[in-house]
Amino acid sequence: MAAAISRDDVRHIAGLARLGVPDDKLDTLVSELNGILAHMEVLQKVQSAGAAAEADALRTGMPLRLDEGPSVKLVRPISAIAPATRSPDGAPMPAVIDGFFLVPRLATHEDAGDES
Repeated sequence: MAAAISRDDVRHIAGLARLGVPDDKLDTLVSELNGILAHMEVLQKVQSAGAAAEADALRTGMPLRLDEGPSVKLVRPISAIAPATRSPDGAPMPAVIDGFFLVPRLATHEDAGDES
């Protein structure tokens, strides 16, 4: 074991964290922290070169749901808020003004008027 935690180390760390550690708990904390360090030494010996690349190759991403429209009826139709736009093949597209998507105003902000 390369690094070992002593009772003084535990007292010092507890003081930095402003924790009161009773003397009867010091030996338990020393053995637990040394056990953690021993596990870390074992993990450092594991050959993991290329493991991240393999894991990324297997990752397919989140499955996407079908876009079926709003599940909650809107207070006003979208056409009252934003001009209807369609792609060349006729599919609906979000309205864009100056590079920003146009979204309907939240019903909770209707009373705000021009303040927002």
